[in-house]
Amino acid sequence: MDTPVENDATRFANKLGVIFKNVLQHFDVVFFKGITFLPDMAMHIGSFNVKNDFTRMTSQSDISDGIGFIFYNIVEYDIERKDAKLRARNTAEPPYVRIFPYNIGQTLHFKKGTRLSYVSISVSAAYLKTFLQEEESTFKFVFDSANNFWIEELMTDDILQTINELVKKQEPSSMKSFYYKMKAMELLFYLFESLKKRGRVPDQKFTKFDIDAVYKVRDKIVSSLSDSSSIAELKQIAGMNELKLRKIFKQIFGMGIYDYYQLMRMKEAARLIREEKLTVTEAGYQMGFENLGHFSKVFEKHIGKKPKKYMQSLVNRTYIHSRVNSKK
Repeated sequence: MDTPVENDATRFANKLGVIFKNVLQHFDVVFFKGITFLPDMAMHIGSFNVKNDFTRMTSQSDISDGIGFIFYNIVEYDIERKDAKLRARNTAEPPYVRIFPYNIGQTLHFKKGTRLSYVSISVSAAYLKTFLQEEESTFKFVFDSANNFWIEELMTDDILQTINELVKKQEPSSMKSFYYKMKAMELLFYLFESLKKRGRVPDQKFTKFDIDAVYKVRDKIVSSLSDSSSIAELKQIAGMNELKLRKIFKQIFGMGIYDYYQLMRMKEAARLIREEKLTVTEAGYQMGFENLGHFSKVFEKHIGKKPKKYMQSLVNRTYIHSRVNSKK
């Protein structure tokens, strides 16, 4: 028998004209909330435990010229707490956004025993253009290549803060649809602010095979952050020449292969300092740096602070938080 949460997910999918049959059997649905603003936009927040290894192709949506924005690794449903609030997810992989047109089928691979947590916004291209207006030409890579684009962007602090407000705060007692619509647009605003900082990248036509190949390269980079992979090894993994690999990688991720590798290293170093309580020296050595001065420079370039100042800011934040709580 379907649970109330699974019934909510099915009803939401039916509203969007998305085929959901036989999908839920692979998941334990921990949390789901769907809000529609048809025919222009829809948003849903979900957390699922994967019961079986399986692969699924995304479906078409009834939203005309629909573009999908999926914010991954954002929230996790705390089933241990009776009030069942959402809390920030701790993960070695930084939160990111994936952007794609619905007329390109997305192949999703699910691994048994993992948890999928996300916020998804589907919006029509025409509706989005009414908000961008004079800025529309800045994002030609989203609209002019509607049949052939794929973008992944790491999330800014503004996006993460908005997500926290969206999923943690109690929803308003009135005008709920208005509230969720404004939050969805706020997320898109901060995302496009971040996308605007991307350098101009010539459109490289690619196939679904090319996308899968580049993600294999990305996965290899992320899996060995303490020891960089050679371009020869990455070319072999991708099955394409170096020039094509570099162009497609930059088009999707907004930066070159080496810059992406360094950014991921520093994100992981920051996580080790923040969550694993490693010292700066320990984090630097674990990320493969022998010269701690060089580690400090690279960390500051990508995180915005030298690692010691970053660690001190965490201490200060914890102190302020404890003082505020003690006064409650």
